[in-house]
Amino acid sequence: MVSALTLSSAVVSSERLDAVLMESFVDNGQATMERLQQDPVQQACHQSRTEPPDAAVAATLRQQRLDAVVFPADGNFLGDWQRGAAVADNGRGLQSSDDPAQPNGGNCYACHQLAPDEVAYGTLGPSLTGYGARGQSEPMLRYTWTKLWDTHAYNLCSHMPRFGAQGILTQQQLKDIMAFLLDPASPVNQGLR
Repeated sequence: MVSALTLSSAVVSSERLDAVLMESFVDNGQATMERLQQDPVQQACHQSRTEPPDAAVAATLRQQRLDAVVFPADGNFLGDWQRGAAVADNGRGLQSSDDPAQPNGGNCYACHQLAPDEVAYGTLGPSLTGYGARGQSEPMLRYTWTKLWDTHAYNLCSHMPRFGAQGILTQQQLKDIMAFLLDPASPVNQGLR
């Protein structure tokens, strides 16, 4: 068991932690040192949960993220749910051992239950089974797209990747994930088989 004294003596300043990271890591393929540079959202959210970001700073950053969302130019939010299922199931991409010529996956099951009969899924994020019951109204499509594009527009310190804003997934992949979530024929919206 770790005592409180041990924990308090293990606290490291942000500056020291940054120095250790910079001394310990090197570029490796597409996994570059650039990833260690925090953007304004990460800077605001890197404190402990007991020290939330300043409310005014958080509101400004959320609005900036919301204003930066790029919606489909053609107005079509939905792609093919079967391709979306493959993107959600794919955990490859952006690691030093991954081929940068191959498309990234969303790795959605690492945090969410999607299809009700899936046996392996994470619980960091909410279950998304039956997500399509919310309908496909314009506000629902825009809300879901925004969550996928940059969830920090709604929840500044979310752990969910900024799939669109960070270029992790293409616009077509996002459309396909949208279909996987919202299409009534998708396994996400079916009962247990």
